[in-house]
Amino acid sequence: MDEMDLLKRSGGPVLRSRISRDLTALGLADGDIVMFHTRMSAIGYVAGGPQTIIGALREVVGTQGTLMVTCGWNDAPPYDFVTWPQGWQSTLRAEHPAYDPDLSEADHNNGRLPEALRRWPGAVRSRHPDVSFAALGAAAAELMADHPWDDPHGPDSPLARLVARSGRVLFIGAPLDTMTLLHHAEALAKAPGKRFVDYEQPILVRGQRVWRRFHDIDSEDGAFDYSAVVPEGQEPFEAIARDMLAAGIGRQGRVGAAESYLFEAAEVIDFATSWLEHKLNR
Repeated sequence: MDEMDLLKRSGGPVLRSRISRDLTALGLADGDIVMFHTRMSAIGYVAGGPQTIIGALREVVGTQGTLMVTCGWNDAPPYDFVTWPQGWQSTLRAEHPAYDPDLSEADHNNGRLPEALRRWPGAVRSRHPDVSFAALGAAAAELMADHPWDDPHGPDSPLARLVARSGRVLFIGAPLDTMTLLHHAEALAKAPGKRFVDYEQPILVRGQRVWRRFHDIDSEDGAFDYSAVVPEGQEPFEAIARDMLAAGIGRQGRVGAAESYLFEAAEVIDFATSWLEHKLNR
């Protein structure tokens, strides 16, 4: 989509002041801890790009607020490299760079904002290579500290701390099926057939590159088989989010031209955990 198309979508350039006003109207407030998901093209022509969006978010939540994003690791070794011929595995193990919170790029599939935020002066990134998060603001260090190596979406994860700190989840034009917080609900839900993965990635331990094995829910292909409870063609997380909205959970508005939503993290987890246990225990 070219610049003129974006300008037409948003009725002119979207500036920081407009984004700040729209976020305030949606309900974001001073002191909030908010995890955000953004699709920039949905907003329209954002003058200044990620810097403008992050600047507006920081303005609204203030010095006592905190911004949080899901990062991942763009250049992580593939889960299935252990099925490669032994010589290829050995070559990869010998030289693949270790995950470095300061240098390793956020997953490009998450858009431009996570990478921009994790590079922002003062941002803190969690230590887990595959499931890393980043945060900026008053509660950043607390949210990111000692991210569990195993079960990194579960108890004591940055997601769990977001819920415990009465955090919020913001969508600015991003699809609802990208709600990372729902992986925390999957990790907590007591339902049959939960699927897990084990994989290896290199990390830094006291400055030395070490390969470590990790255990987690299957967040890539799905922690559960949703085929019996979600209509064909619909993403499971979108189905859960739509049911939440239908139940009156969340606020809806626009930021620039983007359809946007603001949820309370605790309400998301309460609803989604109950949804999973009710639907999947049948």
